[in-house]
Amino acid sequence: MIVVTGATGNVGRPLVRMLAEAGEKVTAVARRAPEALPEGVRAVAGDLTDAEGFAGVLEGAEKLFLLFAPGSFAADVPGVLAAARAAGVRQVVLLSSQGVATRPESASHGQLGAAIEEAVRASGMEWTILRPSGFQSNVLAWAEQVRGARTVSAPFGDVGVPFVDPEDIAAMAAAALRESGHAGRTYVLTGPVAETPRERTRVLGEILGESVRFEEVTAEQARAQMLTFMPADAVETTLAILGAPTEDELRISPDIDTVLGRPARPFAAWARRNIDAFR
Repeated sequence: MIVVTGATGNVGRPLVRMLAEAGEKVTAVARRAPEALPEGVRAVAGDLTDAEGFAGVLEGAEKLFLLFAPGSFAADVPGVLAAARAAGVRQVVLLSSQGVATRPESASHGQLGAAIEEAVRASGMEWTILRPSGFQSNVLAWAEQVRGARTVSAPFGDVGVPFVDPEDIAAMAAAALRESGHAGRTYVLTGPVAETPRERTRVLGEILGESVRFEEVTAEQARAQMLTFMPADAVETTLAILGAPTEDELRISPDIDTVLGRPARPFAAWARRNIDAFR
């Protein structure tokens, strides 16, 4: 049995699908029991902030996909891992963040992520760590603007970062959970090319078959908007990555190609699959 946390998210949902299609027994976990899952998948409500309660979710499990969510459950990670090991889980795949290595000074990305990774390494279970760059699906934040006014407002219009397709992250997690040779490995996951917000806007317009206008906003305007739903440290780190990516954040990782035997998917592939959100 493979337990997948964050099963309703951009990575968890395709991971559940991939594992089920491969014939694996899967328990899909989210704070609210997931719906519309593949046939045979067990849906369970579970909260990673409650390690004692989460132990019941792990019955019969041998493997665990653990979602790294900045700021949400760091204090309970050792408890969750201890519960997993006590339940007989022998392998954990952690979804972490590239920021652990590239932004070690950031409390929300580097410091918290490093603490969670260290807890996983010290858990006594086999482990694999996935460190993705930004998600291509982050542009869903533009969907309302595109639907209503065929406009995208974003900062740093001409700064490109190689964001990764969540389906590629899920495929890497599925490989690590199902195949040998990934224990003790840390993979950096990026897209195949650094694309700018202006370029992503153009791609959306081409797929929609309509012009979508890009409107650049200042970092201050973006900060004010992001502070309405993100902690201050996470906002500052995100703006730094978007506006002044480091050399490592610009580097195209070969890990998806190496493990999956194919290139990482470009933004256009993600956009074609999800274009209905922008119509």
